[in-house]
Amino acid sequence: MADEKVIEETIILGTGPAGLSAALYAARADLKPLVLTGTEIGGQVALTDRIENYPGFPEGVGGNELAELFQKNAERFGARLEYDVATEVNLAQRPFSVKTYSKEFFAKTLLLTTGARSNKLNIPGENEFRGKGVSYCATCDGWFFKEKTVAVVGGGDSALEEAIFLTRYATSVTVIHRRATLRAGAILQKRANDNPKIHFIWDTEIANIEGVDGVERIRLKNVKDKKESEMNIDGVFIFIGHTPNTELFKGQIELDDKGYLVVDNHFRTKIPGVFAAGEVCDPYYRQVVTSAGMGAAAAIEATRFLENES
Repeated sequence: MADEKVIEETIILGTGPAGLSAALYAARADLKPLVLTGTEIGGQVALTDRIENYPGFPEGVGGNELAELFQKNAERFGARLEYDVATEVNLAQRPFSVKTYSKEFFAKTLLLTTGARSNKLNIPGENEFRGKGVSYCATCDGWFFKEKTVAVVGGGDSALEEAIFLTRYATSVTVIHRRATLRAGAILQKRANDNPKIHFIWDTEIANIEGVDGVERIRLKNVKDKKESEMNIDGVFIFIGHTPNTELFKGQIELDDKGYLVVDNHFRTKIPGVFAAGEVCDPYYRQVVTSAGMGAAAAIEATRFLENES
């Protein structure tokens, strides 16, 4: 006899702050959520050396440690983690189906919390010094660079916003842009230009990030005359955009012009029973605490959706 098809109340894709918070709230509502972990538990949080701005941890907390605490909290109330990767989803009909490398799952509701990834320069030293001077979040890591010198890579709104933010801590912020003009809005450009701590290097790319135990210097290359130079620096903040992890959903669900999932104020997509939370639908805040809150709200909405059907 063929195995009976098991239909879950809810399946959560992703185990970042949004996914694990959603798992906690769904478990507390007795939905017995099934959580597909993806390639790593914790998402980008687990790759962060230390988090200083999550409430309840006045001394800070390691990113991997915080992810483990999220997981334990969710599992305590009955969330089930499946250590597998979703390879295909079908949102055309309910129950929704999710295929992984090992099996196929079915669910009455789906919570999409697959997150986003920071775009990288893909240069030598970038991965080696992540969390040791290389960062993709000034709000998260700016405090570590008090009285130090930092470089910001990028020329858009995010790059200038973060550069201005970093002047609260750093003695000098050098914006390195591969073009001769910025893409950021006029108001941000004026604020940056008027800030005595902010300096600009134009038509230039970082070719290499170097150091021993942490970032100590960067090698620069002018994109026009190809001349190379060296700059001593304590930190490199990279803001060249984010890419939401929405490849699985393209063609099935509404995405905005940057590829993020479109949700309403209640974290509902336009497909009844499909919800989203965290950085997969949030190009603005990208904080652990906001993603966790979104995950909790999405799980509450999924619970109400199921209650209204019963």
